[in-house]
Amino acid sequence: MHPLTPPPDWPHRHTSQQIATRPHLWHVQVMGPAHPCPDLLLIHGAGGATHSFRHLMPLLAEHYRCIAVDLPGQGFTRLGARGRCGLDAMAEDIASLSAQQGWQPAVIVGHSAGAAVALRLAELLPVQAVVGINAALGSFDGAAGWLFPMMAKLLALTPFVPQVFSRLSGTEPRVRSLLASTGSQIEPEGIAQYLTLLRSPGHVDATLAMMAQWKLDSMLARLPDLQTPCLLITAAKDRAVPPAVSHRAAALMPQATVIDLPDHGHLVHEEAAETIAGLILDYLTPPNP
Repeated sequence: MHPLTPPPDWPHRHTSQQIATRPHLWHVQVMGPAHPCPDLLLIHGAGGATHSFRHLMPLLAEHYRCIAVDLPGQGFTRLGARGRCGLDAMAEDIASLSAQQGWQPAVIVGHSAGAAVALRLAELLPVQAVVGINAALGSFDGAAGWLFPMMAKLLALTPFVPQVFSRLSGTEPRVRSLLASTGSQIEPEGIAQYLTLLRSPGHVDATLAMMAQWKLDSMLARLPDLQTPCLLITAAKDRAVPPAVSHRAAALMPQATVIDLPDHGHLVHEEAAETIAGLILDYLTPPNP
């Protein structure tokens, strides 16, 4: 059974809500000032959850009402329709959730694959800006372009694979190795949170389903038409999504800015949250006349 609520030590658990919007039961965390302020939506990458923004969210919440969502089936969102784990479906379902809740995101911040979801949402919602952190905005090269999605699909459709994968990978040494392979070094508490996720077969199953249904070609082809201002932040030591991916995407976009950081890896927003928050807030703050 997929867990409905995060464990007691989950970051910012006191801000968690469960919201039913067809077809999913969403896990959402909301944090921000008491006075009215613009909405900022946070979208994690494949295999992550709201905990990915545990350090960044409080810094941004000094200026925005921050809303972090777990993607369908990942983290603590209950997946309601297995066929809605692809880019378009997830963006449409988050847009429906936003409409139901009355959220009006002025800014969407996405990490890795979450940046692609953020850009797709910018086509559906009147967003003022998008921020991508180590944005996964490229197609697979060569044979991996068809082999990886096919393998993910086969794994996702094979009975018991998520349970076996979770059992084999849900150990602290495996999780440490997996995170280190991204080029990032995070604190023990963060490692423990990823361990919690990988020990959940439901989370693993939904992540595999997302990989199997992931198609970017149509959205990438539309990037030259996207008028929403976009900031893409890269980290030089990212072994999962090289900075060149963001530079290629930015070259296609009318209003894209790229900032390259000389250090850190794929989880730079977890390693250096104050740096990332400063870059985001500087980008979103209009210059003095």
